[in-house]
Amino acid sequence: MPEFSWRAADDSGHVTHGRLEAASANAATRQLRERGLIPVSIADADSPAQEALAAPGGAAGLPRYRFRRNSGPVTQAELLSITTELSIMLRAGLALASALRVLIDMSLRPPVAAMLRQILEDVKHGAPLSRALAREQRLFGDFYINMVRSGEASGQLSNVLERLVEHMERLRALRESVISATIYPAILLFVALVSLVAMLGFVVPQFEKLFNDMGDALPLATRLVMGLGHAFQDWGLVIVAVLALATWGARRWLRTPAGSRWWQSKVLRLPLLGGLLLKYQLNLFARTLGTLLGNGVPMLTALNISSNTMGNEVLRSRLSTVAPAVKQGGRLVEALAATGIFEPLAVNLVRVGEETGRTGPMMLELANILDREVQTGIRRALALVEPVLILLLGFLIASIIVSILLGILSINDLAV
Repeated sequence: MPEFSWRAADDSGHVTHGRLEAASANAATRQLRERGLIPVSIADADSPAQEALAAPGGAAGLPRYRFRRNSGPVTQAELLSITTELSIMLRAGLALASALRVLIDMSLRPPVAAMLRQILEDVKHGAPLSRALAREQRLFGDFYINMVRSGEASGQLSNVLERLVEHMERLRALRESVISATIYPAILLFVALVSLVAMLGFVVPQFEKLFNDMGDALPLATRLVMGLGHAFQDWGLVIVAVLALATWGARRWLRTPAGSRWWQSKVLRLPLLGGLLLKYQLNLFARTLGTLLGNGVPMLTALNISSNTMGNEVLRSRLSTVAPAVKQGGRLVEALAATGIFEPLAVNLVRVGEETGRTGPMMLELANILDREVQTGIRRALALVEPVLILLLGFLIASIIVSILLGILSINDLAV
Protein backbone atom coordinates (compact mmCIF):
# COMPACT_ATOMS: atom_id res chain seq x y z
CA MET A 1 0.00 0.00 0.00
CA PRO A 2 1.38 3.47 -0.85
CA GLU A 3 2.87 5.57 1.93
CA PHE A 4 2.13 9.29 2.19
CA SER A 5 3.87 12.09 4.04
CA TRP A 6 1.40 14.51 5.58
CA ARG A 7 1.26 17.81 7.37
CA ALA A 8 -1.87 18.75 9.29
CA ALA A 9 -3.12 21.18 11.92
CA ASP A 10 -5.32 20.61 14.94
CA ASP A 11 -8.08 22.92 16.16
CA SER A 12 -5.59 25.08 18.07
CA GLY A 13 -3.49 25.64 14.98
CA HIS A 14 -0.60 23.43 16.05
CA VAL A 15 1.00 21.82 12.99
CA THR A 16 2.26 18.25 13.04
CA HIS A 17 3.58 15.97 10.33
CA GLY A 18 4.20 12.30 9.78
CA ARG A 19 3.60 9.33 7.50
CA LEU A 20 0.74 6.93 6.97
CA GLU A 21 -0.29 4.14 4.62
CA ALA A 22 -3.43 4.60 2.54
CA ALA A 23 -4.88 3.44 -0.75
CA SER A 24 -4.88 7.02 -2.13
CA ALA A 25 -4.40 10.63 -1.14
CA ASN A 26 -8.15 10.97 -0.54
CA ALA A 27 -8.07 7.97 1.77
CA ALA A 28 -5.14 9.54 3.65
CA THR A 29 -7.17 12.74 4.00
CA ARG A 30 -10.09 10.81 5.49
CA GLN A 31 -7.78 9.10 7.99
CA LEU A 32 -6.39 12.42 9.15
CA ARG A 33 -9.89 13.89 9.55
CA GLU A 34 -10.92 10.87 11.62
CA ARG A 35 -8.04 11.74 13.97
CA GLY A 36 -9.42 15.26 14.35
CA LEU A 37 -6.70 16.81 12.18
CA ILE A 38 -7.14 19.22 9.29
CA PRO A 39 -4.87 18.24 6.38
CA VAL A 40 -2.70 21.05 5.11
CA SER A 41 -0.74 18.97 2.60
CA ILE A 42 -0.31 15.37 1.54
CA ALA A 43 2.43 14.04 -0.76
CA ASP A 44 3.79 10.70 -1.88
CA ALA A 45 6.46 9.69 0.63
CA ASP A 46 8.79 8.64 -2.19
CA SER A 47 8.59 12.00 -3.98
CA PRO A 48 11.02 14.90 -3.39
CA ALA A 49 8.11 16.86 -1.91
CA GLN A 50 8.22 14.76 1.26
CA GLU A 51 11.51 16.43 2.21
CA ALA A 52 9.70 19.74 2.36
CA LEU A 53 7.18 18.27 4.78
CA ALA A 54 9.85 17.25 7.23
CA ALA A 55 11.60 20.60 7.06
CA PRO A 56 10.58 23.23 9.62
CA GLY A 57 8.04 25.54 8.11
CA GLY A 58 7.79 23.42 5.00
CA ALA A 59 4.54 22.36 3.45
CA ALA A 60 4.44 20.32 0.32
CA GLY A 61 1.41 21.02 -1.78
CA LEU A 62 1.39 24.69 -0.79
CA PRO A 63 3.18 27.15 -3.05
CA ARG A 64 6.35 28.25 -1.28
CA TYR A 65 8.52 31.23 -2.10
CA ARG A 66 12.13 31.29 -0.89
CA PHE A 67 13.58 34.71 -0.08
CA ARG A 68 17.19 35.43 0.81
CA ARG A 69 16.58 38.81 2.45
CA ASN A 70 15.72 38.74 6.16
CA SER A 71 14.68 42.39 6.26
CA GLY A 72 12.72 44.80 4.11
CA PRO A 73 9.01 45.18 3.42
CA VAL A 74 6.66 42.34 2.58
CA THR A 75 6.66 41.75 -1.16
CA GLN A 76 3.77 41.08 -3.52
CA ALA A 77 5.08 37.55 -4.10
CA GLU A 78 4.91 36.89 -0.36
CA LEU A 79 1.41 38.38 -0.24
CA LEU A 80 0.33 35.98 -2.99
CA SER A 81 1.87 33.07 -1.07
CA ILE A 82 0.10 34.09 2.15
CA THR A 83 -3.25 34.47 0.39
CA THR A 84 -2.91 31.11 -1.33
CA GLU A 85 -2.02 29.25 1.87
CA LEU A 86 -4.73 30.99 3.90
CA SER A 87 -7.32 30.08 1.26
CA ILE A 88 -6.24 26.42 1.32
CA MET A 89 -6.40 26.16 5.11
CA LEU A 90 -9.75 27.93 5.45
CA ARG A 91 -11.21 25.73 2.72
CA ALA A 92 -9.92 22.70 4.64
CA GLY A 93 -11.94 23.80 7.67
CA LEU A 94 -9.26 25.40 9.85
CA ALA A 95 -10.38 28.37 11.94
CA LEU A 96 -9.04 31.79 10.92
CA ALA A 97 -6.96 32.29 14.06
CA SER A 98 -5.50 28.80 13.78
CA ALA A 99 -4.71 29.33 10.09
CA LEU A 100 -2.88 32.56 10.94
CA ARG A 101 -0.83 30.71 13.58
CA VAL A 102 0.15 28.13 10.95
CA LEU A 103 1.18 30.91 8.58
CA ILE A 104 3.33 32.44 11.31
CA ASP A 105 5.08 29.11 11.87
CA MET A 106 5.65 28.75 8.14
CA SER A 107 6.94 32.31 7.64
CA LEU A 108 10.40 32.49 6.09
CA ARG A 109 11.18 36.12 6.96
CA PRO A 110 10.78 38.10 10.20
CA PRO A 111 8.83 40.99 8.58
CA VAL A 112 6.20 38.54 7.31
CA ALA A 113 5.89 36.86 10.70
CA ALA A 114 5.62 40.25 12.47
CA MET A 115 2.84 41.37 10.15
CA LEU A 116 0.93 38.11 10.62
CA ARG A 117 1.30 38.31 14.41
CA GLN A 118 -0.23 41.78 14.42
CA ILE A 119 -3.13 40.56 12.27
CA LEU A 120 -3.61 37.57 14.59
CA GLU A 121 -3.67 39.82 17.66
CA ASP A 122 -6.34 42.03 16.09
CA VAL A 123 -8.43 38.99 15.13
CA LYS A 124 -8.11 37.51 18.64
CA HIS A 125 -9.39 40.80 20.08
CA GLY A 126 -12.53 40.58 17.98
CA ALA A 127 -11.60 42.64 14.92
CA PRO A 128 -12.70 41.26 11.55
CA LEU A 129 -9.93 40.25 9.19
CA SER A 130 -10.63 43.17 6.84
CA ARG A 131 -10.10 45.68 9.67
CA ALA A 132 -6.91 43.91 10.74
CA LEU A 133 -5.62 44.09 7.17
CA ALA A 134 -6.40 47.82 7.03
CA ARG A 135 -3.36 48.40 9.30
CA GLU A 136 -1.25 47.47 6.26
CA GLN A 137 -3.21 49.58 3.79
CA ARG A 138 -0.20 50.25 1.55
CA LEU A 139 0.53 46.54 1.17
CA PHE A 140 -2.97 45.12 0.74
CA GLY A 141 -4.73 48.05 -0.92
CA ASP A 142 -8.42 48.87 -1.15
CA PHE A 143 -9.15 46.10 -3.63
CA TYR A 144 -7.81 43.33 -1.39
CA ILE A 145 -9.44 44.70 1.77
CA ASN A 146 -12.85 45.19 0.13
CA MET A 147 -12.74 41.68 -1.30
CA VAL A 148 -12.06 40.27 2.16
CA ARG A 149 -14.85 42.44 3.60
CA SER A 150 -17.28 41.08 1.03
CA GLY A 151 -16.23 37.52 1.92
CA GLU A 152 -16.85 38.21 5.61
CA ALA A 153 -20.27 39.67 4.87
CA SER A 154 -21.30 36.69 2.74
CA GLY A 155 -19.70 34.06 4.98
CA GLN A 156 -17.58 32.76 2.09
CA LEU A 157 -14.15 34.05 3.02
CA SER A 158 -12.31 30.99 1.72
CA ASN A 159 -14.01 31.25 -1.69
CA VAL A 160 -13.26 34.97 -1.89
CA LEU A 161 -9.62 34.37 -1.04
CA GLU A 162 -9.51 31.75 -3.78
CA ARG A 163 -10.82 34.33 -6.27
CA LEU A 164 -8.27 36.80 -4.95
CA VAL A 165 -5.50 34.31 -5.64
CA GLU A 166 -6.79 33.78 -9.17
CA HIS A 167 -6.98 37.54 -9.74
CA MET A 168 -3.46 38.13 -8.40
CA GLU A 169 -2.05 35.25 -10.44
CA ARG A 170 -3.59 36.63 -13.63
CA LEU A 171 -2.20 40.10 -13.01
CA ARG A 172 1.21 38.69 -12.16
CA ALA A 173 1.23 36.57 -15.32
CA LEU A 174 0.26 39.62 -17.39
CA ARG A 175 2.98 41.78 -15.84
CA GLU A 176 5.59 39.05 -16.28
CA SER A 177 4.65 38.58 -19.94
CA VAL A 178 5.10 42.30 -20.54
CA ILE A 179 8.44 42.34 -18.70
CA SER A 180 9.65 39.21 -20.50
CA ALA A 181 8.73 40.75 -23.83
CA THR A 182 11.03 43.71 -23.20
CA ILE A 183 14.08 41.67 -22.18
CA TYR A 184 15.27 40.67 -25.64
CA PRO A 185 14.88 44.15 -27.22
CA ALA A 186 16.68 45.61 -24.20
CA ILE A 187 19.56 43.15 -24.69
CA LEU A 188 19.77 44.07 -28.38
CA LEU A 189 19.82 47.77 -27.55
CA PHE A 190 22.54 47.22 -24.96
CA VAL A 191 24.63 45.23 -27.43
CA ALA A 192 24.21 48.02 -29.99
CA LEU A 193 25.44 50.65 -27.54
CA VAL A 194 28.39 48.53 -26.42
CA SER A 195 29.33 47.81 -30.03
CA LEU A 196 29.25 51.50 -30.93
CA VAL A 197 31.36 52.41 -27.90
CA ALA A 198 33.89 49.71 -28.76
CA MET A 199 34.08 50.75 -32.41
CA LEU A 200 34.36 54.50 -31.78
CA GLY A 201 36.49 54.31 -28.66
CA PHE A 202 38.94 51.56 -29.55
CA VAL A 203 38.75 50.44 -33.19
CA VAL A 204 38.47 53.77 -35.03
CA PRO A 205 41.37 55.46 -33.17
CA GLN A 206 43.70 52.67 -34.37
CA PHE A 207 43.41 54.06 -37.91
CA GLU A 208 44.15 57.66 -36.91
CA LYS A 209 47.90 57.39 -37.60
CA LEU A 210 47.19 55.82 -40.96
CA PHE A 211 44.99 58.73 -42.02
CA ASN A 212 46.95 61.57 -40.38
CA ASP A 213 48.64 62.77 -43.59
CA MET A 214 45.57 62.51 -45.76
CA GLY A 215 43.77 65.67 -44.55
CA ASP A 216 40.89 66.72 -46.81
CA ALA A 217 41.76 64.00 -49.27
CA LEU A 218 39.90 61.54 -47.06
CA PRO A 219 36.28 60.84 -48.00
CA LEU A 220 33.69 62.79 -46.00
CA ALA A 221 32.30 59.65 -44.35
CA THR A 222 35.78 58.67 -43.14
CA ARG A 223 36.44 62.14 -41.75
CA LEU A 224 33.12 62.11 -39.87
CA VAL A 225 33.78 58.72 -38.31
CA MET A 226 37.36 59.67 -37.39
CA GLY A 227 36.08 62.90 -35.81
CA LEU A 228 33.52 60.97 -33.79
CA GLY A 229 36.16 58.50 -32.67
CA HIS A 230 38.57 61.29 -31.73
CA ALA A 231 35.87 63.16 -29.79
CA PHE A 232 34.80 60.00 -28.01
CA GLN A 233 38.38 59.18 -27.05
CA ASP A 234 39.09 62.71 -25.73
CA TRP A 235 35.69 63.47 -24.18
CA GLY A 236 34.30 60.00 -23.50
CA LEU A 237 34.20 60.37 -19.73
CA VAL A 238 32.63 63.81 -20.00
CA ILE A 239 30.00 62.50 -22.42
CA VAL A 240 29.17 59.61 -20.08
CA ALA A 241 28.99 61.95 -17.08
CA VAL A 242 26.70 64.37 -18.94
CA LEU A 243 24.43 61.54 -20.10
CA ALA A 244 24.29 60.08 -16.58
CA LEU A 245 23.48 63.49 -15.11
CA ALA A 246 20.81 64.10 -17.76
CA THR A 247 19.30 60.67 -17.09
CA TRP A 248 19.27 61.30 -13.34
CA GLY A 249 17.64 64.70 -13.81
CA ALA A 250 15.07 63.32 -16.24
CA ARG A 251 14.15 60.51 -13.85
CA ARG A 252 13.71 62.95 -10.98
CA TRP A 253 11.53 65.21 -13.11
CA LEU A 254 9.45 62.28 -14.38
CA ARG A 255 8.70 61.35 -10.76
CA THR A 256 7.08 64.74 -10.18
CA PRO A 257 3.32 65.02 -10.87
CA ALA A 258 3.88 67.26 -13.90
CA GLY A 259 6.64 65.10 -15.35
CA SER A 260 4.74 61.87 -14.75
CA ARG A 261 1.60 63.21 -16.36
CA TRP A 262 3.56 64.52 -19.39
CA TRP A 263 5.33 61.20 -19.90
CA GLN A 264 2.20 59.11 -19.47
CA SER A 265 0.30 61.24 -21.97
CA LYS A 266 3.13 60.96 -24.52
CA VAL A 267 3.42 57.20 -24.14
CA LEU A 268 -0.27 56.75 -24.95
CA ARG A 269 0.30 58.50 -28.29
CA LEU A 270 3.08 56.18 -29.46
CA PRO A 271 2.10 54.38 -32.69
CA LEU A 272 2.45 50.79 -31.48
CA LEU A 273 3.13 50.79 -27.74
CA GLY A 274 0.44 53.36 -26.95
CA GLY A 275 -2.40 51.05 -27.94
CA LEU A 276 -0.88 48.14 -26.03
CA LEU A 277 -0.47 50.25 -22.90
CA LEU A 278 -4.07 51.44 -23.15
CA LYS A 279 -5.38 47.87 -23.42
CA TYR A 280 -3.13 46.75 -20.55
CA GLN A 281 -4.47 49.49 -18.26
CA LEU A 282 -8.10 48.86 -19.29
CA ASN A 283 -7.52 45.17 -18.61
CA LEU A 284 -6.57 46.02 -15.01
CA PHE A 285 -9.66 48.19 -14.66
CA ALA A 286 -12.07 45.66 -16.15
CA ARG A 287 -10.71 42.68 -14.21
CA THR A 288 -10.72 44.54 -10.91
CA LEU A 289 -14.24 45.90 -11.45
CA GLY A 290 -15.60 42.52 -12.54
CA THR A 291 -14.02 40.73 -9.59
CA LEU A 292 -15.33 43.26 -7.06
CA LEU A 293 -18.86 43.30 -8.49
CA GLY A 294 -18.88 39.50 -8.60
CA ASN A 295 -18.19 39.43 -4.86
CA GLY A 296 -20.93 41.83 -3.85
CA VAL A 297 -18.95 45.07 -3.51
CA PRO A 298 -21.22 48.09 -4.23
CA MET A 299 -20.92 49.63 -7.68
CA LEU A 300 -19.63 53.05 -6.58
CA THR A 301 -16.99 51.55 -4.29
CA ALA A 302 -15.93 49.10 -7.00
CA LEU A 303 -15.62 51.90 -9.57
CA ASN A 304 -13.46 54.03 -7.30
CA ILE A 305 -11.17 51.13 -6.42
CA SER A 306 -10.91 49.95 -10.04
CA SER A 307 -9.98 53.42 -11.25
CA ASN A 308 -7.23 53.69 -8.64
CA THR A 309 -5.67 50.39 -9.74
CA MET A 310 -4.64 52.00 -13.05
CA GLY A 311 -1.07 53.23 -13.07
CA ASN A 312 -1.57 55.80 -15.84
CA GLU A 313 -2.70 59.08 -14.30
CA VAL A 314 -4.18 60.36 -17.58
CA LEU A 315 -6.49 57.35 -17.87
CA ARG A 316 -7.22 57.42 -14.15
CA SER A 317 -8.37 61.04 -14.34
CA ARG A 318 -10.72 60.21 -17.23
CA LEU A 319 -12.24 57.28 -15.38
CA SER A 320 -12.65 59.34 -12.22
CA THR A 321 -15.77 60.86 -13.80
CA VAL A 322 -17.53 57.50 -14.09
CA ALA A 323 -18.45 57.02 -10.41
CA PRO A 324 -19.97 60.54 -9.99
CA ALA A 325 -22.00 60.06 -13.19
CA VAL A 326 -23.37 56.72 -11.97
CA LYS A 327 -24.05 58.21 -8.52
CA GLN A 328 -26.22 60.88 -10.13
CA GLY A 329 -28.37 58.19 -11.74
CA GLY A 330 -26.61 57.75 -15.06
CA ARG A 331 -26.00 54.40 -16.70
CA LEU A 332 -22.60 52.79 -16.42
CA VAL A 333 -22.34 52.20 -20.17
CA GLU A 334 -22.98 55.87 -20.91
CA ALA A 335 -20.44 57.01 -18.32
CA LEU A 336 -17.77 54.66 -19.70
CA ALA A 337 -18.49 55.66 -23.30
CA ALA A 338 -18.18 59.36 -22.35
CA THR A 339 -14.54 58.81 -21.31
CA GLY A 340 -13.62 58.13 -24.93
CA ILE A 341 -11.08 55.43 -24.09
CA PHE A 342 -13.25 52.31 -24.57
CA GLU A 343 -13.70 50.65 -27.94
CA PRO A 344 -17.22 49.84 -29.25
CA LEU A 345 -16.81 46.17 -28.31
CA ALA A 346 -16.16 47.08 -24.68
CA VAL A 347 -19.10 49.49 -24.60
CA ASN A 348 -21.43 46.86 -26.07
CA LEU A 349 -20.30 44.25 -23.54
CA VAL A 350 -21.03 46.66 -20.68
CA ARG A 351 -24.42 47.46 -22.22
CA VAL A 352 -25.29 43.77 -22.40
CA GLY A 353 -24.14 43.31 -18.81
CA GLU A 354 -26.34 46.14 -17.56
CA GLU A 355 -29.39 44.94 -19.48
CA THR A 356 -29.03 41.36 -18.24
CA GLY A 357 -27.89 42.18 -14.71
CA ARG A 358 -24.50 40.54 -15.31
CA THR A 359 -22.18 43.51 -15.31
CA GLY A 360 -19.52 41.72 -13.27
CA PRO A 361 -19.20 38.68 -15.58
CA MET A 362 -19.23 40.93 -18.65
CA MET A 363 -16.38 43.00 -17.23
CA LEU A 364 -14.41 39.81 -16.64
CA GLU A 365 -15.14 38.73 -20.20
CA LEU A 366 -13.90 42.11 -21.41
CA ALA A 367 -10.75 41.63 -19.33
CA ASN A 368 -10.14 38.23 -20.95
CA ILE A 369 -10.54 39.74 -24.42
CA LEU A 370 -8.15 42.58 -23.62
CA ASP A 371 -5.70 40.09 -22.11
CA ARG A 372 -5.62 38.11 -25.35
CA GLU A 373 -5.24 41.28 -27.40
CA VAL A 374 -2.33 42.43 -25.24
CA GLN A 375 -0.59 39.07 -25.62
CA THR A 376 -1.12 39.12 -29.38
CA GLY A 377 0.04 42.74 -29.60
CA ILE A 378 3.21 41.94 -27.66
CA ARG A 379 4.06 39.08 -30.02
CA ARG A 380 3.48 41.29 -33.06
CA ALA A 381 5.51 44.13 -31.57
CA LEU A 382 8.39 41.77 -30.89
CA ALA A 383 8.19 40.42 -34.43
CA LEU A 384 8.61 44.01 -35.65
CA VAL A 385 11.01 45.45 -33.09
CA GLU A 386 13.59 42.67 -33.06
CA PRO A 387 14.49 42.76 -36.78
CA VAL A 388 14.43 46.58 -36.74
CA LEU A 389 16.97 46.65 -33.90
CA ILE A 390 19.13 44.02 -35.59
CA LEU A 391 19.08 45.95 -38.88
CA LEU A 392 19.85 49.21 -37.08
CA LEU A 393 22.77 47.63 -35.25
CA GLY A 394 24.09 46.13 -38.47
CA PHE A 395 23.68 49.41 -40.34
CA LEU A 396 25.61 51.43 -37.75
CA ILE A 397 28.51 48.98 -37.54
CA ALA A 398 28.58 48.53 -41.32
CA SER A 399 28.66 52.32 -41.79
CA ILE A 400 31.72 52.61 -39.58
CA ILE A 401 33.49 49.74 -41.32
CA VAL A 402 32.65 51.03 -44.81
CA SER A 403 33.86 54.55 -43.93
CA ILE A 404 37.21 53.11 -42.79
CA LEU A 405 37.49 50.99 -45.94
CA LEU A 406 36.79 54.05 -48.08
CA GLY A 407 39.67 55.81 -46.33
CA ILE A 408 41.99 52.88 -47.00
CA LEU A 409 40.95 52.76 -50.66
CA SER A 410 41.59 56.49 -51.02
CA ILE A 411 45.13 55.94 -49.72
CA ASN A 412 45.66 53.29 -52.36
CA ASP A 413 44.35 55.64 -55.07
CA LEU A 414 46.77 58.36 -54.00
CA ALA A 415 49.64 55.88 -53.92
CA VAL A 416 48.87 54.88 -57.50
